[in-house]
Amino acid sequence: MSKTFAADSSGMFISRLSTLPGPAMRSGAEWLVCAPHEVQQEFLDGLSGNALCALPWLFEFWAMPHQLPPRGDWKTWVILGGRGAGKTRAGSEWVRSQVEGAGPDDPGLCRRVALVGETVEQVREVMIFGDSGILACSPPDRRPEWQATRKRLVWRNGAVAQVFSAHDPESLRGPQFDCAWVDELAKWKKAEEAWAMLQFGLRLGENPRQCVTTTPRDVAVLKELLGRASTVVTSAPTEANRANLAASFLEEVQARYAGTHRGRQELDGELIEEVEGALWTAAAIEAGRVDRAPELDRIVVAIDPPVTGHRGSDECGIVVVGVVMTGRPRDWEAYVLEDASLSAASPLAWAHAAVAARDRHGADRLIAEVNQGGDLVQALLNQIDPMLPFRAVRAQFGKAARAEPVAALYEQGRVHHLRGLGVLEDQMCRMRVRGYDGRGSPDRVDALVWALTELMIEPAGEFRRPGIRAL
Repeated sequence: MSKTFAADSSGMFISRLSTLPGPAMRSGAEWLVCAPHEVQQEFLDGLSGNALCALPWLFEFWAMPHQLPPRGDWKTWVILGGRGAGKTRAGSEWVRSQVEGAGPDDPGLCRRVALVGETVEQVREVMIFGDSGILACSPPDRRPEWQATRKRLVWRNGAVAQVFSAHDPESLRGPQFDCAWVDELAKWKKAEEAWAMLQFGLRLGENPRQCVTTTPRDVAVLKELLGRASTVVTSAPTEANRANLAASFLEEVQARYAGTHRGRQELDGELIEEVEGALWTAAAIEAGRVDRAPELDRIVVAIDPPVTGHRGSDECGIVVVGVVMTGRPRDWEAYVLEDASLSAASPLAWAHAAVAARDRHGADRLIAEVNQGGDLVQALLNQIDPMLPFRAVRAQFGKAARAEPVAALYEQGRVHHLRGLGVLEDQMCRMRVRGYDGRGSPDRVDALVWALTELMIEPAGEFRRPGIRAL
């Protein structure tokens, strides 16, 4: 194998992974670990002494893809990630890349850095002195000096990083910077004011930039930032950094939070938005979350079929729900078991998916809206199972009007969700009285409404008003 790494005069080297077999989606470290022993040995033997010493500090070699800044002309790089996904390490290394030069005394791209966290203590303990903080990531000859009385880091080449607290936005009035690292923006109590003050100060140099590392939350300042054309985003779940996390930690948090609203936010690094005036909220759904359903008295599969059957069609909503019939119908409780919805190229594909969901859960009936498909819906299902128990329903009013009484069941705490229903729940949280606040049609929600109407609304005699007529 030809030499794939070259050392420069300062002892640092550049990885040329594009010349290696199959490394495109790997970091240099992943490639090296997976390579045969003789290849590993050839790689190490080909490094100079300086390069070998520099290897532990060359972040580009060890980094995961989401930890490296995207190419191109951008103002703000936002790293969204779950807990322990490596956001802090990425922020520390980005600051290093901005302030360090070729040699310890050589100037870097930036000289005046703002380090902004929720509090001064959190900046100091996480961003500076933490296990993945700036000091821990810096090689001995480039490690900055911490000046506690002035709350700043000073590098040998004259670069300075000043500490600021988001609790005190006014402290950002006056100073000016050519670089900034912002940590956990989504949890700042005075986020909008502190962020605005930082932007006024980020005015030095030809191209002042900032890096934001945060676990996503549904806050205005983050959503506005993500919507800007000058913002680039990388993201990763906690799982992406499992090699550097305790196995017991991953097992515990995944067992407790995987498939929940909090898990999607804190582990998967997803930004889950709330819509004002929505019929459902994430908190209300989460309050009814269960790990497993009890023995159920009835199970149905509800289908909201698309109008057409090509790749541009809406999704086919397929939702499985069961009910425990204890006491009067007004006391029954329901369990949403599975969202089997799919985007199908043909009607027969979603028909097979619905029947398969019936078989998985032992459902006693399939329910389908037939406003658009008429007899075709039942005919498709009967092609798969001629004896299939089936009920056709026809909607007479809009989706939101039909959803209101079902949303009331959630307010009463009578509907529970198993884990892994994130896409359905996102649609639910975008459904308002005035209609759906999202792209396309809320077919998953409509299927859910049909199922719960069949199992709970109609038996209780609570839905003889607008919306549904059984056929």
